[in-house]
Amino acid sequence: MKFVDEASVRVEAGKGGNGCLSFRREKYIPRGGPDGGDGGDGGTIYLVGDVNQNTLADFRFTRRFKGAKGQQGMGKNCTGKSGDDLYVPVPLGTQVFDEDTEELIGDVTHEGQILLVARGGTRGIGNTHFKTSTNRAPRQFTPGTLGEQRQLRLELKVIADVGLLGLPNAGKSTFIRSVSSAKPKVADYPFTTLYPNLGVVSVDIHRSFVVADIPGIIEGAAEGAGLGLQFLKHVSRTRLLLHLVDVAPLDEAIDPVEDVRVIERELENYSDELAKYDRWLVLNKIDLVSEEERKVRCQAIIKALDWQGPVFTISAMKQEGTRELCFRIMEFIEQKRALAIDADQLETDNEQAE
Repeated sequence: MKFVDEASVRVEAGKGGNGCLSFRREKYIPRGGPDGGDGGDGGTIYLVGDVNQNTLADFRFTRRFKGAKGQQGMGKNCTGKSGDDLYVPVPLGTQVFDEDTEELIGDVTHEGQILLVARGGTRGIGNTHFKTSTNRAPRQFTPGTLGEQRQLRLELKVIADVGLLGLPNAGKSTFIRSVSSAKPKVADYPFTTLYPNLGVVSVDIHRSFVVADIPGIIEGAAEGAGLGLQFLKHVSRTRLLLHLVDVAPLDEAIDPVEDVRVIERELENYSDELAKYDRWLVLNKIDLVSEEERKVRCQAIIKALDWQGPVFTISAMKQEGTRELCFRIMEFIEQKRALAIDADQLETDNEQAE
């Protein structure tokens, strides 16, 4: 299925049912009095996080969602039935904006999370509520109110543990194919990846992480050049960035060091916070370099960059060094997950203490 990361939909919550104007009319009861019941509330619309959804493609065909109307009140003080609420499943990582005000309504990030996007209308009041000692036959009642109506913009930011960075043809698609069951397109020309691909990497029983193959980012991506601006947002969800570099480019004029710096500048231009993410340097395609030249070329790149973080040399095509890299990533992710659990527990304890 084609990856779709933006969609525009209209939500219309249900209208509340009108109150009823009615009087009790029974044999041998000449002055039964008012017995008009209230209407039912209109149906509210919610978005629900669904782990089985991975794109917003369905919203390209269904662009309008309407909540059920509340039933009108009836005689004999019968209240109308409220309209059923509508729950719309969305993939995890969906941000919801009001198109008219640009307000961020919410962010759906975990399974089963419920986000209210359009509140149903309130019920009307029947004439029973208006009776008094001086007004024993009231003819007043109130209509139900309209439900909220909004034009929403849905934006999906891929939720993955690891994001792959690199210029076009750095070998990102080949890497994700070699370590997971994902099958992104691979070719010998740039921009073969036009939308993010997710792959689950299993290193052991019950030990796995999700890696996202982000389309190639070029210079000027943060200002809208190429595909980068559209997909830079996806890496902001990750715990770790792998910066893949082609150590043996076909064009000798291409400088791997400059390639790294291009991506670094785009990360800084897009977000200062994103530029501070944990990022590992992965020197790819070492199988295209002789063993004598391999070490010299890799050390030259590391020295020119003055790289202080972890460095790995791999051949994604030959699956050389990929297994060791995946185990290191798994250890890193497990540490991050443990820290996140401890932070959540501490926050819960503080709330309970208050």
